[in-house]
Amino acid sequence: MNRTDRLYALVEELRAVAPRPRSARWLAGKFEVSARTVERDIGALQQSGVPIYAEPGRTGGYCLDRSHTLPPVNLTPGEAVAMALALRRLDGTPFRAEAGSALRKLVAAMRKDDAAAAQDLAARVHLLGDAGSPPPMPHVLGTRRVLRIGYADREGAVTRREVEPLGYVGKPDHWYLVAWCRLREQVRVFRTDRITSIAATAEVPPPRPLRREDLDIPYGVVEQLTLAG
Repeated sequence: MNRTDRLYALVEELRAVAPRPRSARWLAGKFEVSARTVERDIGALQQSGVPIYAEPGRTGGYCLDRSHTLPPVNLTPGEAVAMALALRRLDGTPFRAEAGSALRKLVAAMRKDDAAAAQDLAARVHLLGDAGSPPPMPHVLGTRRVLRIGYADREGAVTRREVEPLGYVGKPDHWYLVAWCRLREQVRVFRTDRITSIAATAEVPPPRPLRREDLDIPYGVVEQLTLAG
């Protein structure tokens, strides 16, 4: 069994017995791997957002929170690969990490034979990379904390400032962070590929509305994202 199949099977095993736990030793015996391998696999699933937690004690083990998992998803292999291709368009945006996590959750929730067929189809799709593509943005951009950033202007001069994230504006070529800038004491827009350094503080900023007039972009039509498809 390859690792992808084993990750899927681990989720299905824990879902089947939830909320009862399965120990790493028990899972290792079932899947014919070492307990250390099971622990690494569980760690990878947890990092992907699968709600698995450890229950301590002699009869403890790993448990899956069924209330926060998807039931089997009836995606066809073609639909799964289409979603993977669509999510690749998020490369270079503040949501690339979340896109990968969402895709892994969907694949884990598919029927095993469909998931295997999707993996096979995906392996036959190749993308031509672009050396000029923007680098993935730091995951910290999605946080609701005050950020300390270094920001380079058009001439390359870098300023240090604290900002309160309010939202994002995306264009085909660039993404922008809309934030309350404490240095300028007003809403400012920062091109994400010009953010030279970034760190989240422990401070949660006060609520600030992002008004329509704050998005008075001099070109193009601004459309608000929805989850309606």
